[in-house]
Amino acid sequence: MKTILVTGSNGLLGQKLTDLILAENHFRLVATGRSADRYPNGGEYQYAQMDMLNAESVRETITNFQPDVIIHTAAMTNADQCEQDPVAAGIANVRTVETLVSICAEFNIQFIFLSTDFVFDGKNGPYTELDAPGPLNVYGHNKLEAEEIIKNSTAKWVIIRTILVYGVIADGSRATIVSWAKNALEKGEVIRVVNDQWRMPTLAEDLASACLLAIKKDAHGVFHISGNEYLSISQLVRKIADFWKLDGSLIQEISASSLSQPAARPESTGFILDKAQNELGYSPHTLEEGFALLEQQMLNIKN
Repeated sequence: MKTILVTGSNGLLGQKLTDLILAENHFRLVATGRSADRYPNGGEYQYAQMDMLNAESVRETITNFQPDVIIHTAAMTNADQCEQDPVAAGIANVRTVETLVSICAEFNIQFIFLSTDFVFDGKNGPYTELDAPGPLNVYGHNKLEAEEIIKNSTAKWVIIRTILVYGVIADGSRATIVSWAKNALEKGEVIRVVNDQWRMPTLAEDLASACLLAIKKDAHGVFHISGNEYLSISQLVRKIADFWKLDGSLIQEISASSLSQPAARPESTGFILDKAQNELGYSPHTLEEGFALLEQQMLNIKN
């Protein structure tokens, strides 16, 4: 039975990985995070506080637990924050990867790294894994630099790029575009949403499943993982309004340029999923299925 160590286990993807690993009962799980364990459901796993910014703490934790696989979900992911503090972003998103991948190479640990569609400039999406990257912001540059470090290492590695991940966790601490739009519209708030950026939103459960498929298939290389529906951000928000029967007249469509965000966003990303489907057996939920799953989870949380 392989031991999987997950970094950032208190986050959205980290908790979905915990759900899935415990449900499958095929792996031993070591969950790690900077703060105390926030997973609400309990179960047969071990938790360790690990400061990703402290190389000695990272090495000590990995040496103690001797994992076969590390899934690295911890990151500074807010693109605007990265733009405003590039030094902190570089430490969180690049230097931590240097530490992890060197330890993985030393101890023959498989390293699964979560990357982003923001490594692309958005001019020629949807993209395959072979398309040339060209990031527009600090976050995208961080992730691409980390990818290159991984590719040039001797570790066993998998890079999973993903897009606009959505989902819910029990304490509601991780807002995504779905929960933000739903909550605002339920309150009768007018929301401004861009209509000139296109994405393929990814259900967090699908992303977690892809990580485990990569382990089970002993995969190697870069994989694109997302949902299979390509739509603008405003179209996505209108689908949210339609599913939960909310007032779509509260949605104001705007151009991205009117937001004056610190970090530039690619116009059109999206992924071609053929490699993940053929090599991993990846099969994402539809948006409708994803929303239905979220609805059931939110009802369970309330009860």
